Amino acid sequence: MSTIPVELIAPLFRPASFAEAGVIDEVMREVRARYPLAQAEVPGFDPHWIVSRHADIQDISRQNDLFHNADRSATLIPRDGEALVQEFTGGAYNLFRSLVQLDPPEHGPYRQVTVKAFSPQNIAQLKSHIGVVAAERVAGLRALGPTFDFAHELAMPYPLGVVLDLVGVPRADHPQMLRLTQWLFSWADPDLRRPGTDPMNPTHQTVTWKMVFDEFNTYYSSLMADRRANPREDLATLIANAEIDGQPMEHNAAISYYAILSTAGHDTTSHTTATAMAVLAQRPDLLAQLQAEPNLIAAFVEEAIRWATPVKQFIRHATADCQVAGASIAKGDRLYLSYPSGNRDESVFNAPFEFRLDRQPNRHVGFGHGGHVCLGQHLARLEMKLLWEALIPEIKAVELNGPVQLIHSEFVSGPKSVPVRVRFR
Repeated sequence: MSTIPVELIAPLFRPASFAEAGVIDEVMREVRARYPLAQAEVPGFDPHWIVSRHADIQDISRQNDLFHNADRSATLIPRDGEALVQEFTGGAYNLFRSLVQLDPPEHGPYRQVTVKAFSPQNIAQLKSHIGVVAAERVAGLRALGPTFDFAHELAMPYPLGVVLDLVGVPRADHPQMLRLTQWLFSWADPDLRRPGTDPMNPTHQTVTWKMVFDEFNTYYSSLMADRRANPREDLATLIANAEIDGQPMEHNAAISYYAILSTAGHDTTSHTTATAMAVLAQRPDLLAQLQAEPNLIAAFVEEAIRWATPVKQFIRHATADCQVAGASIAKGDRLYLSYPSGNRDESVFNAPFEFRLDRQPNRHVGFGHGGHVCLGQHLARLEMKLLWEALIPEIKAVELNGPVQLIHSEFVSGPKSVPVRVRFR
């Protein structure tokens, strides 16, 4: 069994590394070439198999009985942080019990609660409404003048508003949900983290997660009670009144369901949208091509998802001794699935470090793969497609008006600032 040198793989375990453009890409390029499936032993963390190739990520993701999410933490966490999770929960390895932290046979019934709401057919019925919201957001950009921060003014609030409207969260409470999202996913970022957080303290990630869960619990317990008494046509009502095996959904699982919709339901789309604008601002040829051939906007969105890959990793745990690509995995071993690496895999993508519209098919793993594939992928695609269909025809020229700033986060990361100068038509 080969072990990846600590000095090579250590950046993968540091949130700040993901704020340095190209650092992780270069690390994983070398890992794919020299250690495509090997163990990493980084101080402060248990050993992890680093799964860097597209095919291996898909193979593991398809086998949900063999590779579990919830037997240990579903995301990367240091030993001290995981011990604190168990202290908070009385022995469980995850504070949240969302779809991400559920395994078969629990996962299926919980996913079924909203799977119809997020089906392509139902999402297509939202096209008119989301199109209006996108047009309103584009009109709002014109009022800002030629210079503004695209991440702050559009990429963050647009998908946030769309998904929270679907959940049924009043618009006055949207800023609270954005703050909790940033604390949860960007816990180590100097600009977005919870006040008082020390990224060098391995327990502060867990402390932040607990505070976020408690706030979600307070907020959604009240909303859930209201929707049971006064049902509406929204996702909050669907979850509040859902039954699992003939019984009301377990409370922490219900709160976690609301939490994942209120965080992952918009944050990844925000990062992809901000990344796409950063690309356009540096590629006037691409903007011209999309204006001349608007039918390519769907391909632009798909390539932006691959290019951004906002979710950086999930952790799986082997439930039995097994083989993956010739490597002997032992029961209980942890496997780190690197989605950015899978989306730069040279054996799958021609010229993977180029942003190209001619990738057909574009078999990225930006939404994951297998039984845990992103439930909201069809909504995310529609939101982005409608936004760019509204915005691209209105732009005469766009350029960066300062450096793009990336979030310090080893889990979900993307641009927190995309300053641009835009000339509208």
